[in-house]
Amino acid sequence: MSDFGTALPHPARDAALIERLRARRSAPAQGLAAPGPSHADLEAILEIGLRSPDHGKLFPWRLVVIGPQTRARWVAELEAAAPTDKDRAVLRKLAAPPVTVMVVSTPVDSPKVPLWEQQLSAGVVCMNLEHAANAHGYATSWITDWYAYDPRARALMGLRDDETVAGFIHMGTAAEPLLERPRPRVGDKVERLP
Repeated sequence: MSDFGTALPHPARDAALIERLRARRSAPAQGLAAPGPSHADLEAILEIGLRSPDHGKLFPWRLVVIGPQTRARWVAELEAAAPTDKDRAVLRKLAAPPVTVMVVSTPVDSPKVPLWEQQLSAGVVCMNLEHAANAHGYATSWITDWYAYDPRARALMGLRDDETVAGFIHMGTAAEPLLERPRPRVGDKVERLP
């Protein structure tokens, strides 16, 4: 007996989606401004993010939507704890965007699914959130930075010792046009076996 639900329709070729994916690019987090996702858009974006591949149906992640009061408090406390001026400066990436979702990898004890696969699933949640936000018309930036790893910052953010930040997914409107950057060529990164 399968614990999968009803059959979904087979996806049709979607030229607009293909073009959107071919042109996907990140925005500088500190250059994201209002408007950000509305409540309804954010709920849809989160729902899409939760449809990510997950070996064993473990859901080895959690999402934290960081509201403006929490963001301001975190930035103030992190400024005081930042080891260097450069570390203080990168806090603009956390302070500027109108909406931020912290994706946390939460390991589940499983004899079948190794930790690495669970962490990959959390990474896919990050990418699905980006794609969903882009499809709703918002620019995004997926980053971590020093505060994802600093013990004092992790405590401030309420992370357990066994949890890791897969990413801060920042969403908003790009203040400037997004510029293309160098990309690898398929022939340089793909090996084809007979």
